[in-house]
Amino acid sequence: MSAGQSRSNIHKGVKVLIVLKEDQRSGKLTQGVVKDILTNSANHPHGIKVRLESGEVGRVKEIIL
Repeated sequence: MSAGQSRSNIHKGVKVLIVLKEDQRSGKLTQGVVKDILTNSANHPHGIKVRLESGEVGRVKEIIL
């Protein structure tokens, strides 16, 4: 399981790479800072859904340390 699939790894203010709904086919990643965590379950196979400070919503693919 990747870090982006587990809710416990993601917190407000963390820098992440997400895939937006419209970019799922291309796999294009968008970088941003987590504002809200939208997935309620502890884990999600496609990544935890978050809202970035920019307002964009997508699933976390990678956490930037």
